[in-house]
Amino acid sequence: MTTSSVHRGVTVERLSAGRFRARNERDGLITFGTGDAAEFTPTELLLAAIGGCTSIDVDIVTSRRAEPESFQVLVEAEKVRDDSGNRLTDVAVTFRIAFPATAQGDEARAVLPDIVQKSHDRLCTVGRTVETGTSIATRIE
Repeated sequence: MTTSSVHRGVTVERLSAGRFRARNERDGLITFGTGDAAEFTPTELLLAAIGGCTSIDVDIVTSRRAEPESFQVLVEAEKVRDDSGNRLTDVAVTFRIAFPATAQGDEARAVLPDIVQKSHDRLCTVGRTVETGTSIATRIE
């Protein structure tokens, strides 16, 4: 089995009480917070990352066949607080995608179940990491 690795990283900085900004290595920015304002919370960003990752996989394959008329992916979970600590359970990803009533739309609909499964089982880095689990090392410098 071949293994490859590509480094990924973001830097998070505090803007004010409960507000933060993440910067990626390409200078992209996103703000987030504690949920007191309209910004996403870190938990919502995780759900968006799961949905975004699998959306990209599905869109790349299906849009080669037909441009979707609508494309939504709903990602939901239960936030649990118990003796084990805070975490999400019962993560569910629902695809709501419509293609035109054409031969190309039929082709896109035909490949949809397969690419959704491949994204879940192998392609989506975010979903795979959540499902398989990985350790997180913390350091103080």
